[in-house]
Amino acid sequence: MDERARRVGENEALFRSVNEQVRGLNQTFLVEGRMRIVCECGDQSCVEQIELAPNEYERIRSEPQLFALKPGHDAPGVETVVERFREYWIVRKDPGAPEQVALATDPRR
Repeated sequence: MDERARRVGENEALFRSVNEQVRGLNQTFLVEGRMRIVCECGDQSCVEQIELAPNEYERIRSEPQLFALKPGHDAPGVETVVERFREYWIVRKDPGAPEQVALATDPRR
């Protein structure tokens, strides 16, 4: 696996894990049916937040290869943008090593 793909995958998995931990807090502090999560991009220094509906978050989490990112935070060659919204994009990890890292680090499995 190339070093960049491994690093991006590990960083995104870390942010996904953080979002799973704060999910319960978000349910307590929902504002107009929305919740906040951290951007799940591969940039370890990114601290941007995404606001989305809880059911949308659950839809993303239902597939371990999906991650929510701020627009433009994607890593071409490691993942593919599959949906674009004004506030965030959804990416799917590419087959091979990126997908394997996503599956191996899924906190819901």
